[in-house]
Amino acid sequence: MTARAAFPASDPDRTAPPGMVDDAGPTIGVIANPVSARDIRRIVANAGNLQITDRVNIVLRLLAGAAAGGVKRALLMPDRGGIRALLERHLRRERESRLDAAQTAVYPDLEFLDMEPTSTVADTFLATRLLRQRGVAAIVVLGGDGTHRAVVRELVLGQAPAGVGGAAAGLPPIAGLSTGTNNAFPELREPTITGLAVGLYAAGRVPADAVRQPNKLIEVSLEPLPGSGSAAAPQRDIAIVDAVVTREHSIGARALWKAESLDSAYLAFADPQAIGLSAIGGLLQPVGRREAGGLAVQLAADARHALLDLHAPIAPGLVRPVPIAHWQRMVADEPLTVARRSGTVALDGERELPFDAGLQVRMTLREAAFFTIDVPRCMALAAQEGALRQAPRAAPESLPTDRPGADLDGATPLP
Repeated sequence: MTARAAFPASDPDRTAPPGMVDDAGPTIGVIANPVSARDIRRIVANAGNLQITDRVNIVLRLLAGAAAGGVKRALLMPDRGGIRALLERHLRRERESRLDAAQTAVYPDLEFLDMEPTSTVADTFLATRLLRQRGVAAIVVLGGDGTHRAVVRELVLGQAPAGVGGAAAGLPPIAGLSTGTNNAFPELREPTITGLAVGLYAAGRVPADAVRQPNKLIEVSLEPLPGSGSAAAPQRDIAIVDAVVTREHSIGARALWKAESLDSAYLAFADPQAIGLSAIGGLLQPVGRREAGGLAVQLAADARHALLDLHAPIAPGLVRPVPIAHWQRMVADEPLTVARRSGTVALDGERELPFDAGLQVRMTLREAAFFTIDVPRCMALAAQEGALRQAPRAAPESLPTDRPGADLDGATPLP
């Protein structure tokens, strides 16, 4: 088989690199949450936790893959948790260990964003905003559902505070790495492969339109009821997996783990293999990530009003019976009004929005609201187009250059 470079310069359909920042070459952003997977579910269930050294190892593997894919620079969110310090120490040693300046670097050039970390979700919002302003090709996120939601929230609502707009095509796609408690959104995958796929995308070595995958979300709106006298300002927020209404009136520890506190759930997708509140819908009526529509589930207040009890894994190591009253499909852009008059709305597993009788809560499914990088598709195209192949630099002197398989442009492959 004849080998060729993927999308050579003479190819009129060649994809232009989407992340050329200044003259630095293909550039990506990285947001690594240093405190994900440290909520109360580690105490009430058996949720795991990653140490800082583990997180740094994940970032290094990601960066090594990205560099091999063609990324020249990575912009990282700074932190106070220790990720930056350990990364800089490792990269300094890597530079010193190179035999000479001409030796290929294992990692892309790193730059930390010019911001003062606060160790709150505000860091993620600001870092996302800065990365978008810098024009990065893609944003790689290390965290759980909450961290990924924060990135998407800033991308889609940062440009359209009044609601989710239709400009998703102009937003950088994200690629997720699972390091949180509930990980229904980010897929479990070796960071090296995720980095390699992101690098191929950023460098234009795979066609962008073929690997940018549209995603759904739930838009949540809270507006004062006419005649209620409420002075509350209208609010908009999003969930990338599930928006859940609870009977509790305070945010408290934020994370949800009590099935008896749940009132209703609105799901962008529902995977029967997922962990967390979206598992409720996944075990009732699965809805795929790429499938049109979502799912709304009404929970029963007590056993007398329950159609059935569903045993669902609502947190790692925590399977509980959930009383179900009824459920229905959600249709894109058709708002559903929440019947409950007061409580809180949890977004992707964490209580965020308290409301009372003066507010009306609506849930709306939005399709193609943001994009992710389709890692399996990237790697399949890389194999198909030979994106990671190259001729050997020089044939070893001990071997003849006319041996079978030496010529990549037509010789018989080695057996």
